Amino acid sequence: QGILREGLEDVKQFFNANGSCRLPLSPSLLVKGIVPRDCSYFNSNAVPLKLSFQNVDPLGENIRVIFKCGDDLRQDMLTLQMIRIMNKIWVQEGLDMRMVIFRCFSTGRGRGMVEMIPNAETLRKIQVEHGVTGSFKDRPLADWLQKHNPEEDEYEKAVENFIYSCAGCCVATYVLGICDRHNDNIMLKTTGHMFHIDFGRFLGHAQMFGNIKRDRAPFVFTSDMAYVINGGDKPSSRFHDFVDLCCQAYNLIRKHTHLFLNLLGLMLSCGIPELSDLEDLKYVYDALRPQDSDADATTYFTRTLGLIESSLGSVATKLNFFIHNLAQMKFTGSDACPTLSFAPRTHTIKTSGRIRDVFLCRHERVFNPSKGYTYIVKVQREGTGEVVFVQRTFEEFQELHNKLRLLFPSSLLPSFPSRFVIGRSRGEAVAERRKEELNGYIWHLIHATPEVAECDLIYTFFHPLPRDEKAAGTNPTPKAADATWARPLGKVGGEVKLSISYKNNKLFIMVMHIRGLVGVWWQCGGGVCPITVLMGCLMSSPQPPLQDGNDPDPYVKTYLLPDPQKTTKRKTKVARKTCNPTYNEMVRGVRMGRGD
Repeated sequence: QGILREGLEDVKQFFNANGSCRLPLSPSLLVKGIVPRDCSYFNSNAVPLKLSFQNVDPLGENIRVIFKCGDDLRQDMLTLQMIRIMNKIWVQEGLDMRMVIFRCFSTGRGRGMVEMIPNAETLRKIQVEHGVTGSFKDRPLADWLQKHNPEEDEYEKAVENFIYSCAGCCVATYVLGICDRHNDNIMLKTTGHMFHIDFGRFLGHAQMFGNIKRDRAPFVFTSDMAYVINGGDKPSSRFHDFVDLCCQAYNLIRKHTHLFLNLLGLMLSCGIPELSDLEDLKYVYDALRPQDSDADATTYFTRTLGLIESSLGSVATKLNFFIHNLAQMKFTGSDACPTLSFAPRTHTIKTSGRIRDVFLCRHERVFNPSKGYTYIVKVQREGTGEVVFVQRTFEEFQELHNKLRLLFPSSLLPSFPSRFVIGRSRGEAVAERRKEELNGYIWHLIHATPEVAECDLIYTFFHPLPRDEKAAGTNPTPKAADATWARPLGKVGGEVKLSISYKNNKLFIMVMHIRGLVGVWWQCGGGVCPITVLMGCLMSSPQPPLQDGNDPDPYVKTYLLPDPQKTTKRKTKVARKTCNPTYNEMVRGVRMGRGD
């Protein structure tokens, strides 16, 4: 901080002598001074500076930029230029991937400026709101977006932006081989737009730990990203849309393979270490596979390398994020006040009014965003007869307790109910027992010493959220609504998406997705459900039904009728435990005669 303040004094002297100047990022950015109180530094290896300049335009906001010293920003400029070209190709083809592309400019050897995107946070900051192990949890990103988009239509728009921008980032980072992907160089805007920063490694030049690559997955796509897309922890038809977007965007870029190879080839002699010979260009050539048809490339992208599945299930990616969380803990200031991940803002005793009494009156079964129980707390405040009801989950009570432990010694806090139970943790009996235990916990909280009972965390926790106001006056008991979601017995239904083409007297069928499998699941082997496609109709062979209520392991068989000997039968791989499987598998061509 001392070195930063000294440097800022020199910058102030510059503006005193010169009045104003234009920032290298863009000639349109005219500034007249520095704002020292808004300047700080980041905790990455190069310790980049976060600078805030006064705008010459009196109606304009301050201009915030990042100044980096020690990194070759020419590589960042080149990477962003390639992504910008990809985005132009997509837009020209009528596909808006909602990409966030920022300015970057190298001002000298190993130094330069980067534009700061407002209203955005790194995935690390979002995840650690759920604790240091937040990178292993599924809900942090969805909860953060819900916090900043409390209305249903706002949240749906944010999810749509997330689906498109996440698909664009997956394709761009895969094609360019962008490495060193951890949760501090992937960012998310409150509007749902995801984007990557810091392109110090590309074209497959991954960081190594001995003989082990740090970037094990082909691109970063983790379960918390899938949770936002699916609206829960199970695959949905929106994941099909995401896969289709990835494959469509990938195929559009493949049509311009020679453009990217020529542009990168022009930079071979510029001295960028990771772009120095033809082997580096070959990485992009191999990633784009210009020799393949669109159908083969779709199959390759989805299945042959298992890109999406291996990224989704990559423990290495989450472990990489977790290690980065630990590495950054030493930089966290001890004066930083913890906040609750599900509360959009902080409330105090002055802004909300003193709490007179709290009482946990009941628990209720919920099904969205995931199955479980929520607890209804009655909150009364002094000086008003108004009673407010707030609903909180057991996990949110636990987060409150964990954050309080960061501020106060355990001797000042009541003991928290155990999270671990024997048997089903979401059962009615467990919820009833937890209700009694949580009631005692919150009673002791508000009757604790004033420094605990009147702290901002507690008043924020018991302040109504938008979801509480929306639920007020409604009957949340879902018993009557359960029948709406009951699956019809005795039949299987759903939709299958196929891509069918005819070439060189052969019929080619690509099985893409199945959506909304419902009914009794038929057991074949170990709970496998065969779905037979006969001229586009879904059928199933009569086998004993599954009794445990689990989702099936479906696969698809195709026939070209008439076929009494079943010589045209083709079969996909088995998708595990899902009602909305994705295949994107090409059923090899069936030769047809003139009479077929």
